[in-house]
Amino acid sequence: MQKHVVKLLVVFLLLSTWSLRAQMITGVWKGKINRQKVEVKIIQKGDSLTGTSYYYESANNYRRYSIRGYFNNQTNEAIWWDDQLLEEKTGRLNLSSPGRNAMLSSADFNCPGDGRMMLDGKTGKKEDNRQNGDLHLDKAAGPSFEDEWDFVIDNYLTGGNDPFIIDSIAGLAAVPAERQTIETAPVKPAPPVETVKTKPKKPVTEPAPVQKAEEPKPVVKITEPVKPPTIEEKFSTRKKILTTEIPVTGDSVELRFYDNAEIDGDSISLFLNDKLIFQHIRLTGTAYTIKLAVSELNETNELIMVAENLGSIPPNTSYMVAIVDDKRYEARLESTEGSSAMVRFVKKSPVPTTH
Repeated sequence: MQKHVVKLLVVFLLLSTWSLRAQMITGVWKGKINRQKVEVKIIQKGDSLTGTSYYYESANNYRRYSIRGYFNNQTNEAIWWDDQLLEEKTGRLNLSSPGRNAMLSSADFNCPGDGRMMLDGKTGKKEDNRQNGDLHLDKAAGPSFEDEWDFVIDNYLTGGNDPFIIDSIAGLAAVPAERQTIETAPVKPAPPVETVKTKPKKPVTEPAPVQKAEEPKPVVKITEPVKPPTIEEKFSTRKKILTTEIPVTGDSVELRFYDNAEIDGDSISLFLNDKLIFQHIRLTGTAYTIKLAVSELNETNELIMVAENLGSIPPNTSYMVAIVDDKRYEARLESTEGSSAMVRFVKKSPVPTTH
């Protein structure tokens, strides 16, 4: 009986993971953009999109771009554009040249059923900023072109959605296939040696051989990936939004943090009065509990929740329960790439008892 229950649980978890993966815009998309065959790998980080696009005729005739864009979770609208040409592979005998122009695309993300995911919309040359072409993409099970983004897509629901990983891969993927750029200065030809035809009266020493001008050494340029911001930088640059104010009495304050929605890998850090006190808190259905000594608090205190990532279902939302002197307070904290949630704790003087 127990083995049967375990098997059912495993099947349920597998189906749940498959369902979440199927309903994400993150993944491999295949179809046509402006009548060109294309494979697009889209990775969502918060409300931003990154990844790569392949315009191709065959495995030996394609152009690859890095992409950037945005995704609106409320309207399910995706907007992205070809940002940088990373790789170009065309043969001499190929008559067509796919991906010659960088494109700007916008599409609706829809799920008609039967496990099918589609992106339908309009596209056009990025330089013209006009979208008069058609776009249709279907979500695919796997890629035809392998690159750095495959790891993120395959492991998106098990840690691959971490912003640090995505930013690191983006830094590597932004380096063109020909990583080394060689610059050479033109070599000036050596001056011609004049020969004298008249017979000399004295022995003439042969002129010293003309030394061949040394070719300049190649200059190698290596693009270093941009380092992602630290949690302290995220704390200082994001707007702090007051969520609730809680009175403080007694000896200690107990705080319990849960994931407010589906368990999707949300991770947070906590700052108290501008100081980092806890980091890498992974939100789950089980409470992450901390205690604050009231004696060490100021009269007014600000607890800031900073999202380390946004999970696979943005924004990062936490359900907080505060136990203060046997009283229970609840708050829903929300953090995005532009804002952090604030909870204010204010010490209250104890009410004097009357005799």
